Amino acid sequence: MRVGVISDTHGLLRPEAIKALASSELIFHAGDIGKPEVLIELEAIAPVIAVRGNNDQGEWAEAIAERQTFKIENISVHLLHIGQEFNRPETGNVQVVISGHSHKPSIVEQNGILFLNPGSAGPRRFKLPISVAYLQVEGRMIRAEIVELSVK
Repeated sequence: MRVGVISDTHGLLRPEAIKALASSELIFHAGDIGKPEVLIELEAIAPVIAVRGNNDQGEWAEAIAERQTFKIENISVHLLHIGQEFNRPETGNVQVVISGHSHKPSIVEQNGILFLNPGSAGPRRFKLPISVAYLQVEGRMIRAEIVELSVK
């Protein structure tokens, strides 16, 4: 299964991000969505699982959980906005943790867990890249990839 991963759109869903995620079978949004229209546009590509970020406010945002744990095929995934708030005892035996918040894309494997931050696909912050990520899940195999977007 090919999963698109996006975060920190802050209300801006760039055409480049839509194009990059077009082949996704499922999309994760790791928070700071910005406005509900972002999720509606992503849903036009594939089903979306999203969490609320620290900047997501209002009635529409209250309906979105701050964190979620679920399975994709045989892989347990924990999705939250602020990665430093990950608590392994609370989440059990997850294989993947996806977060956003820092706007810094990263893939780190630590203690048998793959930590993925797709970076920010929204407004540029400092000199950080604009990016999304892919998570490829095949049985118990997981592969993550960061994709830097060429934006104008």
